[in-house]
Amino acid sequence: MIIPALDLIEGQVVRLYQGDYGQVTEYKVDPAEQFNLYHKAGAGWLHLVDLTGAKDTSARQLDLIAKLLASTPANIQIGGGVRTEQDVKDLLDAGAQRVVVGSTAVKEPEMVKGWMEKYGAEKIVLALDINIDKFGNRRVAVSGWQEDSGVSIEELIENYLTVGLTHVLCTDISRDGTLAGSNVELYIDLCNTYPQIQFQSSGGIGKLEDIEALKGSGVAGVIVGRALLDGKFTAEEAFECWQSE
Repeated sequence: MIIPALDLIEGQVVRLYQGDYGQVTEYKVDPAEQFNLYHKAGAGWLHLVDLTGAKDTSARQLDLIAKLLASTPANIQIGGGVRTEQDVKDLLDAGAQRVVVGSTAVKEPEMVKGWMEKYGAEKIVLALDINIDKFGNRRVAVSGWQEDSGVSIEELIENYLTVGLTHVLCTDISRDGTLAGSNVELYIDLCNTYPQIQFQSSGGIGKLEDIEALKGSGVAGVIVGRALLDGKFTAEEAFECWQSE
């Protein structure tokens, strides 16, 4: 399925280039209205990133998030600086169907595995952002892509399979925000290796052909953010492309 995405800073819809807070594009759209447009176009799931909360968890936009989630009938998965069980609880209580956990899943796997056991694996999405070196090693980056964790995506997935890992949002960092297409080979390989996991592709979607290219890859979801906001194609066109044979 296509999963339209919005990133928020102080309630403003933005996009970062390559995860860099110094390279921000602001979009003059109302997030609730935008989400409703996506839902009307056919989105059963939406993806929200609280970039304010990602930078400073004490500044998390919980009131705004709760209002936004209440305003759309679509299911929402939300992330951004999820570091404690309280963060997970707050976001679920605010109305999120799934909570997206990134760096904390890499740095504190035993703690996050505990959350999955407590709240259910269905409620947690691991967001794994990877750098692929010239030897083909896929290392997971953490802390807004500033650090190499030294852990491969395969090691991490194997660890979490012990608690029923179900959802993985995987980003090839080199493609994010570029509109240059997805790393289709990466997703084909991951989906073949771990067929029990619902993978979401993220990063690089710039045209309908990029969505088309992912249709046979095995991914369960395709995150589309900047391309929709930039008007490269409409949400309706994206859904039609994904559903057509």
